[in-house]
Amino acid sequence: MTVTGSTFTGSRATVSLPTSAALALLEEHTGVVIPVYFRPDADPAVARATLHDTVMLFVRELRSPRSICLSVDGSLLAEQVAREAAATFGVRLVVSPENRGKLAALAAGVTALLENPNLRYLAMVDADGDHFANELLNFVRAAEHVAEATGNDRLLALGNRSSRYRPLGLLRAEGEELANRMLMDALVYDAVAAGKPLMLQFLTAYDPLPDFHSGYKCFSRRSAEQVFTAPPALAGCTPDAYYRHAIEAVMVVEAHKGGATLLAVNRRTFDEQPISSFASINRIRLAADLILWPCKRLGVPGPFVAQWLDNHLPALLLGALVPQGRDELLAIRDQVRAEYGLPPGPPDIIRPDFV
Repeated sequence: MTVTGSTFTGSRATVSLPTSAALALLEEHTGVVIPVYFRPDADPAVARATLHDTVMLFVRELRSPRSICLSVDGSLLAEQVAREAAATFGVRLVVSPENRGKLAALAAGVTALLENPNLRYLAMVDADGDHFANELLNFVRAAEHVAEATGNDRLLALGNRSSRYRPLGLLRAEGEELANRMLMDALVYDAVAAGKPLMLQFLTAYDPLPDFHSGYKCFSRRSAEQVFTAPPALAGCTPDAYYRHAIEAVMVVEAHKGGATLLAVNRRTFDEQPISSFASINRIRLAADLILWPCKRLGVPGPFVAQWLDNHLPALLLGALVPQGRDELLAIRDQVRAEYGLPPGPPDIIRPDFV
């Protein structure tokens, strides 16, 4: 390997973005949207400390605090805590009076930040303290490399968690595993139907199954404009499916439909989520919506969806937990089948006799 100035050449492609340029992109041309919601029964002290820590870390990374927007999703506690954080750190604040869901909060925050014409990248991170600001440089640098390599300035960088099971637990992680498998099938189906090969070379270098439902994402400006300012596409699903449940899938699918190149960047998480409202959600409805919205949005026929479910259920660890885990997966399968007008499937997961 030889080194020439700031450019390294050797057995791999030339890395042409110096560290100084990457830092300038991050500090001066990247914005961050943090949707803020806390359940009414949340401990105000915990909510305040968690949001304070999250904002403080991102303020350290960006030149202007005004490149960070807290977007409150119709919660009185969240509004109070966010106003305190905005006053402390000087970040932007938008407040939606109605609690419509995380996707609506993201759209409001992105719309506010797009007023700044200097922003080239917009990152989405949750307010739970589990999205580390020091890793945002990796997203921006990777995105800039892919833009240069492909000539495409429509980009979406996904934050691949090193583990989904450690922070989420078995039940939720298996639900996301199934949703990720189904979304990959749906994207391939759409690519074939459109006659355009699906570009995976920047997406599956770490893992053949991308972490589509990770909450840490970074959009190029053009993709953010296309995804967050377009009219909502409910695709025959409920508003809750679109705005509350399939949020991450919506961002991936709409970026894909808008011509974005998808890429993945590895990231860290805590060993357990600091804050989560998962326990208060109807799990079957949530898991079904994670599958239904992208499949319907991409025009996948019911028989394909049903067969994909039969393909993936035997591979999930949750099905080995009998009867609870198996029954959970069968309930998700039958909910999806019902939404497609199909009868319930067999009373058990059909799997091979030998493994």
